Amino acid sequence: MSKKDAGAAIILDYLNEKNRPYSAQDVFGNLQKQHGFGKTAVVKAMEQLAQDGKIKEKVYGKQKIYFADQAQFADVSDAELKEMDNRISELNTQVQAVLQNCRQLDTELKELNSSLTTPEMMSEIEELKAECAGYRERLQKIKTATNHVTPEEKEKVYKERNVYVKEWRKRKRLASDMMGAILEGYPKSKKQFVEEVGIETDEDCKVTLPSL
Repeated sequence: MSKKDAGAAIILDYLNEKNRPYSAQDVFGNLQKQHGFGKTAVVKAMEQLAQDGKIKEKVYGKQKIYFADQAQFADVSDAELKEMDNRISELNTQVQAVLQNCRQLDTELKELNSSLTTPEMMSEIEELKAECAGYRERLQKIKTATNHVTPEEKEKVYKERNVYVKEWRKRKRLASDMMGAILEGYPKSKKQFVEEVGIETDEDCKVTLPSL
């Protein structure tokens, strides 16, 4: 059998097996990878098979559709068709059940893959134990320290802080008012005045006035 005849035989067997309409492009796409057919060879083989009466051809506008000769298949009764439909329905139900099971197993697999292995878990436990030991040591040092700040001392520090912050705000406001008064008669811009006088602002020192 020549390569041409062998290709035509493969295409004929494929159409008879699938028993559904295909264009030459469909057959080429489905068989090219497995058999290495060229598109032109597929088109010619299908046209020849149709001319030989081995397959049927239908033309829809510019497109040709090919399908197996139905005369070769035995007639199917209504009862057999119904039985086939029922079987297809059963198989579809089984397929859906299998797909659902696969999705569930895939989810479980992802969870297992993201979980720690026993050696990894033991290693993390040891790290946590070491971290806890460090915290306990720090806590013990704090408990045994003799330089604790009493509530009264803490309150005194906060009061002094508030006094200094208020004074800071007061002096900043006075300086701003004085600069504003000078700038009313100053011929240059505020930026030039600040540079010439050598004033350093809180912003220049990257300092933010604390809140009370």
